[in-house]
Amino acid sequence: MTAYDVVGIGNALVDVITDIEDGFLGSNDLPKGSMNLVELDRSNALYEQLPPTHEVSGGSCGNTMAGIAALGGKGAYIGKVRDDQFGQVFRHDIRSIGVTFDTPYSTDGMATGKCLVLVSPDAERTMCTYLGAANMLTEADVDEKLIQASKVVYMEGYLFDREDAKRAFVKAAEAAHAGGVTKVSLSLSDSFCVDRHRESFRHLVENHIDILFANEDELLSLYQVEDFDEAIKLVSGHCELACVTRGAKGSVLISADETVTVPADPVEKVVDTTGAGDQYAAGVLFGLTQGHDLATCGRIGSMMGGEVISHYGARIEADVKAHLPGLVG
Repeated sequence: MTAYDVVGIGNALVDVITDIEDGFLGSNDLPKGSMNLVELDRSNALYEQLPPTHEVSGGSCGNTMAGIAALGGKGAYIGKVRDDQFGQVFRHDIRSIGVTFDTPYSTDGMATGKCLVLVSPDAERTMCTYLGAANMLTEADVDEKLIQASKVVYMEGYLFDREDAKRAFVKAAEAAHAGGVTKVSLSLSDSFCVDRHRESFRHLVENHIDILFANEDELLSLYQVEDFDEAIKLVSGHCELACVTRGAKGSVLISADETVTVPADPVEKVVDTTGAGDQYAAGVLFGLTQGHDLATCGRIGSMMGGEVISHYGARIEADVKAHLPGLVG
């Protein structure tokens, strides 16, 4: 019997969220609304200037695991943090929402990664990300027993930049399939990730992945085609299930037996699309691990995506469990 519904492997980042005045951006040469990769010195210098902050465990996969926990699923997480202030913040926060996180602290090397989320008076978000220790995940961090104790292992494409991480993904997939129970899922994360690692991603999808998550642009980029239907035909031959989001058009779930189109949940006002794909994946994975059919899984995914884009931030704020009876009845 499995102990967990989903174990996630991802970039373990602390999201540092705070309100700032526009003058802060100007004085620090930060274009409003930009996303910036920064080094540790720059990250720390900016952090020291900030007013009071809200600090939570983040990263794409971390957001998905938080969503699964919000739905009542049982999750675990594998990710790299240092034995420092932000490493302690990450560990405490992700555990506090009910996700198991026992990856040992890194005791040397890079500091824990963090993403400074600077919210202007007009609600525009400017981000400065230091990847740090999160980017140092290796095969040694992959807990094979934990993976084999889970129904699904979910891996974050953003982590795929380094060769060590690629090997860690393969090890996790092989451990999952060796156990004979665990399905292997992957999020392509971003079309820029696909552009950088197209051949490696294709090899991974064709040889190791059971469940693929992507948006339309990522899938078209993966197969270097312009026609969505052609991309769907190609991916259906490479994995058991592909879950493809299409923004306002909803999503499509493709298996060997059926193709299910699910409309997007109606949202009165789209406030912030950050985390939409992460929470969609949480909903679909929760549905799959509870034994629901594809249409129901897609509806739960749409509900989660609709909820998170109705407010700022990548975490679920509503009581989504209260909506489940209407979706799965």
